[in-house]
Amino acid sequence: MTDYALELRGVTRVHGAGPTAVDALHGVSFGVRPGELVAVMGPSGSGKSTLLHLAGGLDSPTEGAVMVEGIRLGEQTRAGLAALRRRSIGYVFQDLNLIPALTARENVALPRELDGVRARTAMGEAMTALAEVGVDDLADRFPDEMSGGQQQRVAIARALVGQRRLLLADEPTGALDSHTGEAVLRVIRARCDAGAAGLLVTHEARHAAWADQIVFLRDGRVVDETGTAPAVDSLLEGAS
Repeated sequence: MTDYALELRGVTRVHGAGPTAVDALHGVSFGVRPGELVAVMGPSGSGKSTLLHLAGGLDSPTEGAVMVEGIRLGEQTRAGLAALRRRSIGYVFQDLNLIPALTARENVALPRELDGVRARTAMGEAMTALAEVGVDDLADRFPDEMSGGQQQRVAIARALVGQRRLLLADEPTGALDSHTGEAVLRVIRARCDAGAAGLLVTHEARHAAWADQIVFLRDGRVVDETGTAPAVDSLLEGAS
């Protein structure tokens, strides 16, 4: 058994080959324990989204290993990875990826139904998750009938539904006003306090302040790891 819900060991991701090759990540190592929320910060192009894609098994490292609950993602079949994501990993994408033909409730319930949960149970769990982020009144609306902020909260509910043990969030408050954004971060923080592990990509120190640890990336490398948001303010200023 491992102490980590998520662990990156010497992870490098190179895009392209030859003289045009780009190191999106280089030698990145850190872990996230159950009950812990880790924020990843850094300037645009520092490798934050690449890191999150690797953590969710949506991409593979060129070198190194990504482990989720002790399972090495690179050794899994496509079907095995898909099952792991449905059961254990909640992912909030920057572009949301809601299915236009499904209602909010159906979008949130879908990963549970795909994993064999009975439709009635999955719909009940979906309503609980929608209520958790304050949009249960939108359950029967389709994505194009919602504002960007409402769609964002539905996407977050989909990441929270069921007993997801690892939450991956790529700028989850990007389409939200400050009040709603804080409410969403409070929900993610509460899930981590209840035992889930969370990895949050954000460019705002006030959002990173919700985290137990902050990992700062620059040019694909970890340049700082700290427990408090104010400690990376000088790094952010230097990166701007």
